[in-house]
Amino acid sequence: MTSTHLGIWDRCLSVIRDNVPSISFKTWFEPIVPLKIDNQVLTIQVPSPFFYEYLEEQYIDLLRKTLRKEVGQDAKLEYVVVMGNQTNAQPYTVKYPTTNNSKIQNKPLNVPLKTEGKPSIKNPFIIPGIQKLHVDPQLKSDNTFENFVEGECNSLARAAGYAVAQNPGGTAFNPLMIFGASGLGKTHLAHAIGIEVKERFPDKVVLYVNANKFQTQFTEATRNNNRNDFLHFYQMIDVLILDDVQEFAGKEKTQETFFHIFNHLHQSGKQLILTSDKPPIELKGMEQRLLSRFKWGLTAELQVPDFETRIEILKRKTYKDGIEISDEVLEYIASHISNNVRELEGALVSLLAQSTLNKKEITIELASDMVNKLVKSSKRELSIDYISKVVCDYFNLTVDNLQAKTRKREIVQARQLAMYFSKSMTKSSLASIGSQIGNKDHATVLHACKTVNNLMETDKNFRNFVDEIEKKLKM
Repeated sequence: MTSTHLGIWDRCLSVIRDNVPSISFKTWFEPIVPLKIDNQVLTIQVPSPFFYEYLEEQYIDLLRKTLRKEVGQDAKLEYVVVMGNQTNAQPYTVKYPTTNNSKIQNKPLNVPLKTEGKPSIKNPFIIPGIQKLHVDPQLKSDNTFENFVEGECNSLARAAGYAVAQNPGGTAFNPLMIFGASGLGKTHLAHAIGIEVKERFPDKVVLYVNANKFQTQFTEATRNNNRNDFLHFYQMIDVLILDDVQEFAGKEKTQETFFHIFNHLHQSGKQLILTSDKPPIELKGMEQRLLSRFKWGLTAELQVPDFETRIEILKRKTYKDGIEISDEVLEYIASHISNNVRELEGALVSLLAQSTLNKKEITIELASDMVNKLVKSSKRELSIDYISKVVCDYFNLTVDNLQAKTRKREIVQARQLAMYFSKSMTKSSLASIGSQIGNKDHATVLHACKTVNNLMETDKNFRNFVDEIEKKLKM
């Protein structure tokens, strides 16, 4: 029998695999990397402090029994925790049985918040007639953990969110950043965390706010000379949920303000939950000091749901609505609509509407007609990165060419076209488009769009360029 750390860990995994669900095994044990075995101390590497805490809380007995069986009664486990992109130089050692004082501390940088205090704090969400601070959490009551279907695509994010809800501000994963493409459930999960916190801790001040709304409030506060009131209000939140943080791209003043709010809340032991369409490392137009703080806690991805998860989502929705649909029809819908949860649920709603209005039985044929119409008429949501790639491919350029500081006509023209299509085919702000294409400001994007429109009216060849690229983008 081999006594190497790899052999020992493989034998441990074979036991663990038989004692936990397959999703849990893939989520919590497959990412672990065995590093060494020395004097009955097995050293393993885990991806984040959250992994350490979750393993300790949920699987401590199983780990202890398995390790003692394979190594001996004096077996010990040593964790090497990855912090960001680097591995902690000092691993945390845990002896079995573990004790409650084996938590990992993830301390923030000590950055003071410089604002002038005022006795009266203005609350943008205040309810008239109530004197004390009362904040409407802005949470959608249906978006609970109970209604959030778990699968391989989201198990880490869901587990992290539930752990945060049980102990907001008291875990190593603060902030919790949830990222993924549109329609995969980021907002639902963020609301679920807030709802669970309010149920467990009714006195905590919880607030969900979209980045665009935050930006609007900040602009109005600045215009009305109430910036300090704005800061002080957000500093009093116990659990701040900020949705679509990528919308801060290119908005330097807003980022600076949120930077101070972030520091104050984090250092005060308050919980921050952020959502984004990309991980921090891929966010453009954001200050590095802010991005570094986004990486302090846990970054969890929501992926496209697999077939089994899509089936479960459809079954859950039909059960909730009290409607009976055959498994055959549900499987047909799940196999033909796979991009995101929002499209999947929308397809089911469309099918039910057609069945009710036309008084038709829900069959495979009806589902097929609905899917064909929905897929044909639905407008694919494009990304700025994808648009830039299509434009560059058309002109035989690289995406890096668009970012270069050059006045070459062909590059400037390609950059302007990428901005033009990004404005017309995405929901991104002008500032966000500019920051991602050449690191330009919103005025440059506006100028590019006007230039493209003028050239289409006066230059027939240029008009052909635009038409051909548009066809490629709509394929």
